[in-house]
Amino acid sequence: MDKEVTKIESDDTSSVEIKVLLFARARELTGVPDLTLKMPSGSTTQKCLDELVLKFPSLEEVRSCVVLALNEEYTTDSAIVQHRDELAIIPPISGG
Repeated sequence: MDKEVTKIESDDTSSVEIKVLLFARARELTGVPDLTLKMPSGSTTQKCLDELVLKFPSLEEVRSCVVLALNEEYTTDSAIVQHRDELAIIPPISGG
């Protein structure tokens, strides 16, 4: 079975393409484990999150409490994404 890739594209001609990984509740809300996101060059991780919320409004539920990781390292919302970066959206995880 081929894996379907969801792409979100911006209209900007100077852009970067990143892979977004969605975990826990973010994955449940979007229905996808990962996707490719095309953003204007110089975009921050916060701008990427904003774009994801536009595409998946249900993410607003976890937006204020997610942790972001860029290339497997926790990061701030002001970090600049580069072409082929991997951005993880990690909501709080609870369980017993």
